[in-house]
Amino acid sequence: MAALVIYKGRPALAEEKGDKLELLLPDGGRARVRPKDVLLLHPGPASLDLKVPQGEAEAAWELLQGERVSLRELAELVYGAFTPEAAYGAFLLAQAGERFVLEGEGVRVRTREEVLALEEARKRKEERERAFQEALERFRTGRFLPEDRPFLAEVEALALGEKRESRVLKALGQPETPEAAHGLLLRLGLWLRENPHPRRLGLPLTPPELPVPPLPQEDRVDLTHLPAFAIDDEGSQDPDDALFAEKVAEGFRLLVHVADVAALAPPGSPLDEEAMRRGANLYLPEGTVPMLPLAVTQALGLGLGEVSPALTFELWVSEAGELLEERLYLSWVRVQRLTYGEALGVPALSPLRAVAQAFYRKRLAQGALDIQLPEVKVRVEESEVRLTPLPPYESRLWVREAMLLAGYAAAHLALREGLPFPFATQEAPSRRVEGEGLAAMWEQRKALRRAQLKAVPAPHKGLGLPLYAQVTSPLRRYLDLVAHQQLRAWLKGARPLSQGELLERVGAAEAVADLVREAERKSKLHWTLLYLKERGYEGPGVLVEKRGGQGVFLLPELALTAQVALSQPLPLNAAVVLRFLEADLAGLEGRFALAP
Repeated sequence: MAALVIYKGRPALAEEKGDKLELLLPDGGRARVRPKDVLLLHPGPASLDLKVPQGEAEAAWELLQGERVSLRELAELVYGAFTPEAAYGAFLLAQAGERFVLEGEGVRVRTREEVLALEEARKRKEERERAFQEALERFRTGRFLPEDRPFLAEVEALALGEKRESRVLKALGQPETPEAAHGLLLRLGLWLRENPHPRRLGLPLTPPELPVPPLPQEDRVDLTHLPAFAIDDEGSQDPDDALFAEKVAEGFRLLVHVADVAALAPPGSPLDEEAMRRGANLYLPEGTVPMLPLAVTQALGLGLGEVSPALTFELWVSEAGELLEERLYLSWVRVQRLTYGEALGVPALSPLRAVAQAFYRKRLAQGALDIQLPEVKVRVEESEVRLTPLPPYESRLWVREAMLLAGYAAAHLALREGLPFPFATQEAPSRRVEGEGLAAMWEQRKALRRAQLKAVPAPHKGLGLPLYAQVTSPLRRYLDLVAHQQLRAWLKGARPLSQGELLERVGAAEAVADLVREAERKSKLHWTLLYLKERGYEGPGVLVEKRGGQGVFLLPELALTAQVALSQPLPLNAAVVLRFLEADLAGLEGRFALAP
């Protein structure tokens, strides 16, 4: 005799076969299960042709509310008999959970208050679903109402990388990606100019708020009688290096002063750990998010006060650009700040020009690559996007070569003294490109290998240097600060970071620094595309690469590349006029065409 049971939520007929039950399933299949795997509804005989009779469920609920009963008792009260069909009907009532709730093998009968609350909740759910479907219809036509904002909150969260799913996008048949969410918000006009990329990458967007200790009392060499020049782009707010050079009998004496950030941020300090967490300053068109509190820059930025503390690299360089000797010490310096344009007219910088050119020629002779592609500064000022091409002032070369000399000298010192150090290395490019113009430089940049930071010294082929380390931007880059911490420990005779501790910092900082660079690149492209959407553009482009019937053009005035269909054959480096057509802000893509 087959009993009626529930197995995996569905009715089945069960017969005992030893210590197990053999089930006949509704689809004709069979299964052997343990008795505890089923819910007994009726001992039988039963069939699976279950036609539930009409019953008095409402009256039974009125009578039983607040009590607990068995399924058999519920079946008898609702249907007036305990048949397999009635038992199954009682199970369905309890499974529905409206007035009766299945709990184990029994049934709890809801109170009137519970039922009213459930009905109210169901009405609210139905109302939300109705509002959701009406909102979807508006979204499909590019409209929204203020009451739709709760539905769009999840879309904004996805666009900002704070959620991974969106019911709205799924219902609209769109991919649940940050880009698709961004695109919907743009089409609806809810977002107009928002830059989601830094938040999407999980980067902090406010300066750290940490106490800044006073500068320690220690001996420093007084260099305030010598000139020193901090040369940077107009508007720079974190000057962390300054220069002075003079002609001497051996060639040149070059002083590279660097902000002494390690004096306030020793290893393991709160400032050090916060800088490691951030990796580097985040330079956005909207403004700069520093890796250290603003008070650190105010206290240590070279030229921000009348006199500044510094770590000075005193270098003797031959007229052929060879580093002859280096000294390293703490100092006081008096710094004059200049823009790159202003520096061109300062006679006292002539020796700096000469030593920079000598070292530059030496690097080129050692295989350095000289890739000069257009650069544009993108800023958002009072809601206006400004694009400013950076002129290729010769003074940029002076500063760059002095910084490279300091890094070369620091790497030599670290190697000679056995000091664990974050050496910057780069393997030789995959190929050397012959040719001229922007096309050759473009192709050569594509052949570059990624620079790496290692605790073991190795050549930096791109710079043409056998050793190199970045040491001149400790206010801006965490690993420059780590290099300063090591140099300071050597100067003071203190214990430096071990190679293991150094590698830990390199790994942590590089992971974040990659995100910082990605956020900067995407943010700059976002605001450039927005500038083009708002103003339009027609200007020069240079063909730097051919891809079938397409050409890759570099737009010098925008520092942007565009892939454009070629209506006729053009040689590399051909200059044309390109016209902006449209921009996909969400996809970070712009379309251009050859101007007629």
